[in-house]
Amino acid sequence: MPTHAIVHVLDDYYLAITLLITIAYQLIGFSIAYTLKFDKLTDFWGGSNFVILSIITLAMSGTTNARQIVASIFIMLWAGRLAGFLLFRILKTGKDDRFDGKRDDFFKFLGFWVFQMLWVWTVSMPVTILNSPNVLQYFQPDFGKATDIIGIIFFAIALFIEAWSDIQKYRFKQTDRGQQPGAVCNVGFFKYSRHPNYFGEIMIQVSIFIIAVTPASYNTIPSNAGAYAALYASMVGWIFLTTLLMFVSGLPLQERPGAKKRYEKGTGWPEYEKWLHDTSILIPMPPAVWSKLPVIVKRTIGLEFPMYVFDPSKHADQGKNQDRQTEEGTNDNSNQNGESQG
Repeated sequence: MPTHAIVHVLDDYYLAITLLITIAYQLIGFSIAYTLKFDKLTDFWGGSNFVILSIITLAMSGTTNARQIVASIFIMLWAGRLAGFLLFRILKTGKDDRFDGKRDDFFKFLGFWVFQMLWVWTVSMPVTILNSPNVLQYFQPDFGKATDIIGIIFFAIALFIEAWSDIQKYRFKQTDRGQQPGAVCNVGFFKYSRHPNYFGEIMIQVSIFIIAVTPASYNTIPSNAGAYAALYASMVGWIFLTTLLMFVSGLPLQERPGAKKRYEKGTGWPEYEKWLHDTSILIPMPPAVWSKLPVIVKRTIGLEFPMYVFDPSKHADQGKNQDRQTEEGTNDNSNQNGESQG
């Protein structure tokens, strides 16, 4: 047993107390945003919630163990950076298009905030459980194990990729080239991945989990103990985030819909089509490597699943495309019968 006092609140994994705090905090944010029709609050409110949970669970644990402190600081650094960047961006743009048609609909708008509650609470699980009494009652391995070092290295690289790619894209959009209709952001990390910020975000959560699971992976917690299972089960945090980005609100809303919109409008389509073909969808790699990979490898190991792929002959409104070509006096029939990203 650790010598410091352990605070038991509702449950010994801090899952109940963090859930209640998250629900209360997000409902306050929802009330403000819905009443004032205020877009500038939402993403900052989500990011700051992570910081609050980390501070509270670390403070309640009373621990001075380096691993708990480092993991807590890492999730606060990630969330604080993300919240700050998104707040800066929305202050510049003034409006969040995601909420068009939802701001005045109580239940649709609330639905977004409920989903944000689930996102914060679930992704916070590795740190929440690591800081909990049920884990801290067991001997903690000295900080500096292989999993700690690997986690720190992964975190540093991933945070740099996510943060710098956000900056690169923002700066690109401020340039004369970036403000041209149909401009393709293929600078910096976007030469090697179409979504380097998503890749970085996923790897950040994986790195925090690698650090958090150390007491279980080094068997200082018995394998038949609930805390052992709980630490491994906290991988649901990065799995949930990955699922969200790859199958719900990330890639599915950007890949095929984005290509369809560009193809039908015709603005910058040839350059965009080449970028799709030459650039990995998620895992950064040189274009010379990705562009030469067999389609089956791209669709499986490369994570460019068929649901993301835009095929003009199947997914485009050819009537819109023909009307545009007629107005422009062009007859661009390129790639009408094959997958543009193959």
